[in-house]
Amino acid sequence: MAAFSLLLLGAALGLLIRVPSFDSAEPEATAVDVGFSQDMSVHHQQAVTMATLARERADDVATRQLAFDIETNQRDQIGRMQGWLGIWNQPAQTTGPVMQWMTETGGHQHGTAPMPMPMSGGALMPGMATSEELSRLGSLRGPEFDVYFLQLMLRHHQGGAPMAEYGATHAAVPAVRALAKNMLGSQGSEMELMKTMLSQRGAKPLA
Repeated sequence: MAAFSLLLLGAALGLLIRVPSFDSAEPEATAVDVGFSQDMSVHHQQAVTMATLARERADDVATRQLAFDIETNQRDQIGRMQGWLGIWNQPAQTTGPVMQWMTETGGHQHGTAPMPMPMSGGALMPGMATSEELSRLGSLRGPEFDVYFLQLMLRHHQGGAPMAEYGATHAAVPAVRALAKNMLGSQGSEMELMKTMLSQRGAKPLA
């Protein structure tokens, strides 16, 4: 029995030792790693806000389930990005223009998505809803709520895709690149689903 207990203890210690971490073998975080984590956290937070509202007010089960998936996934991703920023001793949000990190690679771009320019003066990042749009969403009920939620969230995902693509290509830290690629995959699937759901409701994406 004692030997078995020691084996269990050894296995547990082995798992702890193999937990991925940012150690001396990891590349140092660059402006892309930091900026991506800061700006995508803010971008995600609005999606979480809208999804939380949809879980409470959506008219049908499919919309509520989608909202649950988005809220759960993006809360987890925010936690990871904020954890990395803490390890890197960086602020939770950028103190300068948003998306400045998308110009920090010497102008070398990869992929097909267009690169938004850095934005200052409190401008919203691509895809984000305005305060007026959020107020309107909060005032709706029933099927009308579902349609407008799907329209806003689809646009939100579309706006964040170039940021994720840039992070997946240019981030130095492997875990950051992996998370950005995961966002592209999961949100790509969600975008197709939202387009289908809008079509089923006789609605179109926002222009």
